[in-house]
Amino acid sequence: MIEKSQYIFGLRPVIEAIEAGKEIDKLLLSKSLTGDLSKNLLDCAREHGVLVQRVPVQRIDRITRKNHQGVLAMLSAVTYHSLDSLIPSLYEEGVNPFVVVLDGVTDVRNFGAIARTCECAGVNAVVIPERNSVSVNADAVKTSAGALNYLPVCRERNLVAAVKMLRDSGFKVVGTSDRNSSNYTLCDYTGPVALVLGSEDTGISPEIMKLCDTRVVIPEFGQINSLNVSVAAGVMIYEVVRQRLNDNQAVK
Repeated sequence: MIEKSQYIFGLRPVIEAIEAGKEIDKLLLSKSLTGDLSKNLLDCAREHGVLVQRVPVQRIDRITRKNHQGVLAMLSAVTYHSLDSLIPSLYEEGVNPFVVVLDGVTDVRNFGAIARTCECAGVNAVVIPERNSVSVNADAVKTSAGALNYLPVCRERNLVAAVKMLRDSGFKVVGTSDRNSSNYTLCDYTGPVALVLGSEDTGISPEIMKLCDTRVVIPEFGQINSLNVSVAAGVMIYEVVRQRLNDNQAVK
């Protein structure tokens, strides 16, 4: 159940929230919504880069039965960072950067667990796509044990372009795959690195996989061959930590 503090509804209140700089995860608009004010809302959302989803009005009704006017804004529990700004600042600070890219991870519990591990391990940022990704809401923060209050999250409109930018910025992009892959411990993670993890059902998308400099696999010896993505993330992340510590590097 979504708490009232996690959303705003109504045409004018949502427009005012966007213009005031509220961090909005996504905006739900009824498919039947028309009129000048709704056009103003769409223009405002585009100008501020707010993700808009057209949905049946019944979906909004399930969240609130009040006079929502076919408009409901889901508030983000965190302030998103810009990857374009974050990466140069890390280099300027003398940091050997380490980011985790999540391609299609939609389960809030998995995301929260990954974020918790990332924060503990000194990961500099988590990168997620704007669409086909988890909502970073209060449940995510709670599941992360508060880690998302400290860990930068970059939500990118175009994940392919974001990964290309990481490569161009000197990152080794490492994808997890069970095809044509080497053991995850054989990869060198001591330089700037971006670990890419995909959803449990479909894995990393083909477009992102093509951009990976190397593919690695975590050996599995059981019958189901299906590590939970948050567990796989923990294994991979702490291999990076292990190698960097052995290389006499501070984690951050």
